[in-house]
Amino acid sequence: MGIEEYEKRFGAIAVEQGYITLEQLLEAMKVQVTEDIEEKKHRPIGQILFELGHMSDSQIEEVLDVVVPKKG
Repeated sequence: MGIEEYEKRFGAIAVEQGYITLEQLLEAMKVQVTEDIEEKKHRPIGQILFELGHMSDSQIEEVLDVVVPKKG
């Protein structure tokens, strides 16, 4: 799974689970794209959402469990 697919799935699942709104996802995506254009280090959407105060660590972990299921 590429980064782009992960980002889309993470954001979509976070919205579907009610952790964030579409507007909050778009805000985080705008930050991410701006940083990419400015050639800053690429950050995952989850990290940006956490830093903006839109998601907690546990919410991010729950979304990641859906996006990247644990093996075993």
